[in-house]
Amino acid sequence: MEPPVESEGRTFVEVISEKYSPENFPYRRGPGMGVVVVPTASPQGSPMKDRLNMPSVLVLNSCGISRAGDQSEIAAFCSHVMELDLSHNKLKDWHEISKIISNIPNLDFLNLSSNPLAGIPLERRCAATFSKVRRLVLNNTQVSWDTVLLLTREMPELEELFLCLNEYSIVSAPSVACPNLRLLHINDNSLQDWAEVRKFGAMFPSLDTLVMANNNLASIQDSKDILQRLFPNLRSINLHNSGLNKWEDIEKLNFFPKLEEVRLQGIPLLQPYTNAERRSLLIAQLPAISLLNGSVVNDNEREDAERFFIRYYVDYPEEALPCRYHCLVNKYGKLEPLAEIDLRPRYHAQVEVHCEGKVEELSIRLDQTVAELKKQLTTVVQLSSNSMRLYYIDKGSAFGPEEMKYNTRALHSYTIQDGDEILVVPKTK
Repeated sequence: MEPPVESEGRTFVEVISEKYSPENFPYRRGPGMGVVVVPTASPQGSPMKDRLNMPSVLVLNSCGISRAGDQSEIAAFCSHVMELDLSHNKLKDWHEISKIISNIPNLDFLNLSSNPLAGIPLERRCAATFSKVRRLVLNNTQVSWDTVLLLTREMPELEELFLCLNEYSIVSAPSVACPNLRLLHINDNSLQDWAEVRKFGAMFPSLDTLVMANNNLASIQDSKDILQRLFPNLRSINLHNSGLNKWEDIEKLNFFPKLEEVRLQGIPLLQPYTNAERRSLLIAQLPAISLLNGSVVNDNEREDAERFFIRYYVDYPEEALPCRYHCLVNKYGKLEPLAEIDLRPRYHAQVEVHCEGKVEELSIRLDQTVAELKKQLTTVVQLSSNSMRLYYIDKGSAFGPEEMKYNTRALHSYTIQDGDEILVVPKTK
């Protein structure tokens, strides 16, 4: 028998026969290996009987699979399989996929990403073979939304669904909800209107996590009552790189009754602010959030952010103040702006140089030594460095002059300030 033409792809059975043969995947005894020896209860006469070492997690990505192959062989060797990765293959027929799935009774996770399924119709009897799968990945398959609806209707146990990179801009609401779905990844699509996102609430009433990064969503349009009713269990939302550009949209996140984690990087609203300002303003606007952009918000950070928020808006006109401002003023009072303190080291000071009754103002460098200052003063007081003694007079101190005895001592160690005095006394012979 001639091997199949390469363009037709390979069968699922051929790939597992090759990949999990003892030569390529030797059986090892011991805990934690994840390898299961196929029981001898396989159909008599099977050409693969007793010679495949099959794990419960099959990773068969990029293997050129386009067809199922002998279904009895799949049933014989995959009865214990729980996870199956078929991403980046050549599967373009739901019937062939159904033949594989229907013969893996314990399948919990299925990844079909990057298979050419665009425009391929799905019949209900094929969709029914997915009924026990709890986690389904259809990223970059271009499957139609009607196909998604049919699958979710026939998959009552579905808990996690991945629909990234499928160019969805419009979705339709289902006639039957998917009751157990908790996690929906639908990032990198073309969703712009909140009216489409709203449908996920009716479609997935138990939704816990909604990942919508890289959709150009313009705003959150629903009222508090609608958001509470449609998303009663939503705990986490990812809106990275969306088109949100109003603080009112951020405020509406408070209307999700159980929301505690938010991801909001790369939105137009936050572009004018520094990273520190973005985080503080978001934390202050979202009092129930415990995780922001993957980082825990502790009580101290929240209080600092809320106080920053008050000071940030303190000079805004009344009509421009956000609602949250008044809530925080009630909590902390109306705070005065923090004093700006420059902690940078001083490099110069303007001092008065006194010598034998004469006074001259002089700017001196504080990073130089006493010896270098003496050299600078030679032209001012007409004395050589060796014939002068220097005294530092701190105008703000009750103590008297301090002699600057040590030529190698740096001037900044005297904490010289503007207005202080340097007294030059000629040495007596």
